[in-house]
Order: sequence, then C-alpha cells, then structure tokens
Amino acid sequence: MSQRPIKYLFAKLHLYAGLWFGTLFVLLGLTGSAIAWMPELDAYLNPSLLQASNPAPGQVFQVTPRTLQMVVERLAADPVYGKPSQINPPADARDVYMASYRQADKPSPLRQAIVRQVMVDPYTLQVKGERDWGRFGLTRPLLMSGMFHLHRYLLSGEVGKTITGISGVMLLLMAISGIYLWWPRLQWSAIRRALTVSHGGSWPRFNYSLHKAAGFFAAPVLAVLAFSGIYFNLPQLVVPLVDLVSTVPDTAKLKNAQHDGAVLDAGQAMAAAQQLYPQARVSRIVLPPKQDQPYEIRVRQPDEIAQGDGATRITLDARSGQALRIRDPLTAPYGERFLGWQFPLHSGQAFGVGGRTFITAFGLMPLLFMLTGTLVWWKRRRPRK
Repeated sequence: MSQRPIKYLFAKLHLYAGLWFGTLFVLLGLTGSAIAWMPELDAYLNPSLLQASNPAPGQVFQVTPRTLQMVVERLAADPVYGKPSQINPPADARDVYMASYRQADKPSPLRQAIVRQVMVDPYTLQVKGERDWGRFGLTRPLLMSGMFHLHRYLLSGEVGKTITGISGVMLLLMAISGIYLWWPRLQWSAIRRALTVSHGGSWPRFNYSLHKAAGFFAAPVLAVLAFSGIYFNLPQLVVPLVDLVSTVPDTAKLKNAQHDGAVLDAGQAMAAAQQLYPQARVSRIVLPPKQDQPYEIRVRQPDEIAQGDGATRITLDARSGQALRIRDPLTAPYGERFLGWQFPLHSGQAFGVGGRTFITAFGLMPLLFMLTGTLVWWKRRRPRK
C-alpha cells in the first residue's frame, strides 16, 4: 500500500477522534491539571477539616500503634460512627487521622460509590468533621472529591470509568497518528518548517502551524498519559500484554491462613507492619470486613517513587500477624515495577514538584489542540460547502 492511502486513513482517524472525543479530552485535561495538586488544594480549602489543631505546650506529634488503636476504639464506641473499614494515619504534624466507612449497598454501574470520611485530630483525638467522598458538589469539602471523580469516573461509576478508558485509547491513537502526520522529510529545512509557528498575515496559517508544532512536543507526553489512563480504567487491555514479557502483580484475594484465635486489632496490625518495614511510614490500614479475611496495609518506604500513601502493600494474616503477601516496589519484578510507575508518571509525582507542574501545564494542551484543530477543520470545510 502506498503512503498516500495510509496518510489519508491516519488523517481521518486523527480528525474524527478529535471531533468525537475532543470535549472529553479537554475535560480530562483540565481536571487532571487540578488534581495533580489535590492534597494541597484539599487541605487549603478545608483547614478546619483536614488540618490538625495546634498542639498543647510540650505535646509532641506521634503516630504509634497505641494512638491509632485509641482512635479506632473511640469511633467504634460512638454509635454515630462505629468501627471504620479503613483508617489513614496522619502523614505529618499538620495532618489528621482519616477513618473511612464503606456504604452498605453496592452501587449500580451508573452510580458513584460514596465513602464516608471522618477526620480525627491527632492531638485531641476528637472528631473534627466528616464528608462523603465521591459525592459531587461545589462546596469546599466536596470540590476536590467532585474533581477527582469527574476525572476518573465522569460521575457515572463503572460506566464512566469505562468511557474514560476508551477515551485513553482514542487519545493514544491521536498522539500516534499526529506524529505520523507531522513527520517531515529528513531534511533540516523541512524539519525546521514543521517546528516553526508562523503567521505571515494569515490566522489559518498560524492555527495550523501552532497545531503541528505544539503537537510534536506534546504528543509523547499525551501518549504516556493516555497509556497510564488505559491501565487505570481498562487494565484488562494492558496487564496481559505486560504479562507476556514479565511478571505482573498478584492481585488475587487472600484469606487468613490461621483460622483459630483472636483477631488482631488495628494497632497490633500496624505494629506487625512496622516490624516488617521499620523505616517506612504506615499510611493505610484496611480492616478485615469478615472474620476469615486479612488486613490490607499500605506503607511508604523512603526510596519509593510513589508519593502520598506509597506503593508497598502488605497482606497480613488477621490472627497470626504473619505476612501472607508483600508487594514491594523496590524489589518487585520488572513487569510489576513498570505498572507501578504508571501512577507517578500520570500524576507527575515521579519528578516531584517540577513533575506535577509539568503535568499541570500539559493538562491544558487538549484545550489548545481542540481550538486550533477545530479552526483548521472549519477553514478547510468552508470552500467545499
């Protein structure tokens, strides 16, 4: 097949993917730019909810198995709250304990799951307030929740998650086809023209040259973001491919190996995780929903690329305290490490503040491409009409 039909097919793919999915790309880009700074923005918007009170004179910040268990017991003893399904200890002296409660009913495919979050002050151990994470709203407590779930689920549960995954496939195809359509002859003069934004008294020329030149620099980044978005929302398309060349993480549900004896409390589970990783910070403890199920604990090691809660996962027998499975990103097989890199790359965390700033800037690129691409398409469409 000659290059002309191939180029025609790529041009049509690029055009119609942009026309059909352009608005969705813009929405995902803008919300992605915002949630790259979600922890900071959320704490800034909700200081009374997400920031700890000032400690009393001589009071020292500490998160220990004993203080964590005190928080769990205090909530469990209060009929307004009850025993949480998950608890996140504070990350620093200004952070709070966050207890989460699963909703009783399973959400429908079109309905977003709602998680009740209750915040507890680390110094007074008093409840500071609560909110429903997953509920859309323009109030301060719900603004970042709505932004995140709009970006990930389009506020439509699993159906929206699938649509977002499909949009990632289309964005990847657009990035690949855009590079193919941009590719000039391997001559310096042709490459320079392809990378030059010119006006020459013509706004259509300016739009076209800006679209091409900006696309060359943005396409590789957007391709990486698209691929990671596909992995998050449609892992069944990505994991089997990675599994062909390397080992992927084992995500099968496990049960306790020991079936008799008392179940460890949350503080004891935290202490067991600290024995396994003394230098790490315990960031998340999922309490067993049933008697035969283990603890799921997340810790962050100092050398991890993932920020926030980290990516070290421990499945802990709820009775013996022995590790049933450990997923350590620092020693994992290359396939698991590759998949573990996807979120730090997608969010910019892999390169610190500079990386998140970079992702924020590139979240604006779909808007630029939709505007310039639509103007180029409209200009070419008018003479035939």
